[in-house]
Amino acid sequence: MSYTVGQVAGFAGVTVRTLHHYDDVGLLVPGERSHAGHRRYSDADLDRLQQILFYRELGFPLEEVAALLDDPAADPRAHLRRQHELLTARIEKLQKMAAAVEHAMEARKMGINLTPEEKFEVFGDHDPDQYADEVEERWGDTEAYRQSRQRTAGYTKEDWKRVTDELNAIHHRMGDLLAQGVPADSEAAMDVAEEHRLFITRSYYDCAHQMHTCLGEMYVSDPRFTATYEEIRPGLAAYMRDAIVANAARHTA
Repeated sequence: MSYTVGQVAGFAGVTVRTLHHYDDVGLLVPGERSHAGHRRYSDADLDRLQQILFYRELGFPLEEVAALLDDPAADPRAHLRRQHELLTARIEKLQKMAAAVEHAMEARKMGINLTPEEKFEVFGDHDPDQYADEVEERWGDTEAYRQSRQRTAGYTKEDWKRVTDELNAIHHRMGDLLAQGVPADSEAAMDVAEEHRLFITRSYYDCAHQMHTCLGEMYVSDPRFTATYEEIRPGLAAYMRDAIVANAARHTA
């Protein structure tokens, strides 16, 4: 049984022009011709075309494909073994590429679209991706998490520097009040707490006063948050929490 060039093009998913070119360069010469001189392809021709397309998919130039297929020392099993080896290597490479893409997707999902050098420039020793999995596990189903992802997805290095500098300034203003002995429920401390809440709303997600008090409690209950505040000023985690709670009471009374 033989097939026309149009049929073969349809079988293989290539163009008729490609098959004509393969014929012209001697890579795939049809085994038969019709009485009118039209190309007719046999089953053996289709097998060869399958081999050609496989090597082409792997990036081999036509000259190398011809040399491989016309090697008198090679048998069909040798071609299959070679193709299996090449395909296995291709799969491993693609898996690594997929892993790299997944990592990039996770980074973008958290809004941290920075190179390692840029991350260090913006965040210093703090790794913003360090607790990404935990954050998603604990709050991934919340509206706050979704809002944060949306608002930070397009942040540039300059945006992150601005946000980081603004938050650091708020923390240090609160730390200065603590150092001066100003009570956590004073107007000054509550005003900084309100500024902190508005900063979160503006930069990440809508943070109502109730949500803000939950954050304040986390600052003293989670040792990682506590350590961050204690590094700025000893006692700041509890002072921050108390100022947040007093500010929430002031606005909800």
